[in-house]
Amino acid sequence: MRIGSLFSGIGGLELGLERAGVGTVAWQCESDPYCRKVLAKHWPDVPKYEDIKTLKQPPVVEVICGGFPCQDISVAGRGDGLDGERSGLFFELMRVVRVVRPRLVILENVPALTSRGLGEVLGELAEAGFDAQWGCLSAAGVGAPHLRRRLFIIAYTHSDSIRHQPGWRRGTGWAGQGIPGYAGEEPRWEAPSSLCGTDDGVPHRMDRLRALGNAVVPQVGEQVGKLALEMIA
Repeated sequence: MRIGSLFSGIGGLELGLERAGVGTVAWQCESDPYCRKVLAKHWPDVPKYEDIKTLKQPPVVEVICGGFPCQDISVAGRGDGLDGERSGLFFELMRVVRVVRPRLVILENVPALTSRGLGEVLGELAEAGFDAQWGCLSAAGVGAPHLRRRLFIIAYTHSDSIRHQPGWRRGTGWAGQGIPGYAGEEPRWEAPSSLCGTDDGVPHRMDRLRALGNAVVPQVGEQVGKLALEMIA
């Protein structure tokens, strides 16, 4: 299958999906110049788009993936949820989904989405013709020295015969508590470097730390890809 990536960052999610055998990346969309340089290094022949708002007719793909902005959803933010300017870009993602009509939509965000917009996300997917399963995976679960729990949503068209994954919720609306590994707040972790989060006059390093901090750990993306393939097998 061909994969289109929105809010690509440095490509951690789509790298994991490729490793899982979901397909190959056909195009990517990312606004950050530093991240686009990283993407160009690893996917030199894949078209890059800079602004999801101007992405009107992207090439047809079978899979769209994306970790839409979490700033208005995270417990560290103001809590505007999908009404926020940045996290509200989810609706631009859904506009692209409606244009492309993929078979799978794979989304990523912070666990706080469960109380700050998950019902609306699932409702938008349902309106576009998708059912979904969702659950929480942690970087620590694949051997990383930090938790970095993330909520993943795997959405598929009504025409697919689906296998339900144990421990994952399914349906078109949020049913309450119970996401595996979710304790009610987004965990935080600290990089071992004293430069993390400071203005030290080394912009390249700060760009790298920011990009890594926002990225999906590829091994987690690989797990999500394997789950998605099992669902539609």
